[in-house]
Amino acid sequence: MSFTTCLIVMTGGAFGTLARYVVSALALSVSGQMPWGTLVVNITGSFLIGFFGTLTLAHGRFPVSENWRLFVMIGMCGGYTTFSSFSLQTLDLLRQGALSRALVNVAASVVLCVAAVAIGHQVAALMNGGATEVAQLPLEEEAS
Repeated sequence: MSFTTCLIVMTGGAFGTLARYVVSALALSVSGQMPWGTLVVNITGSFLIGFFGTLTLAHGRFPVSENWRLFVMIGMCGGYTTFSSFSLQTLDLLRQGALSRALVNVAASVVLCVAAVAIGHQVAALMNGGATEVAQLPLEEEAS
């Protein structure tokens, strides 16, 4: 781990955090009873990490440097996805007595985010000659 690598990840995180803020702010008008912004962020972040991780493998058709993978997968996706916010919002729903909405939030987040990462992987695998991996390094799996 070098200082340069830390700067790359930090810069990606800043972009991801800003993107998360923008999406969440845009979703406020429709997020009355459900945290739709967080759900959209988690689904799109899951798609992005599945898509980019598979598309840019070193042995594939669209390789990028490991620094770019760290920038996107650890930095951007790590700053963008919001599992901690999801957890807090689910707790708030439970504390408000909205058990059914809390359960919908949990089920939708888990099912749709796992589906999004799988779809992102499949789309990129088709574009990348049938690649089967997403992560090249164990660290990349710690992105979100």
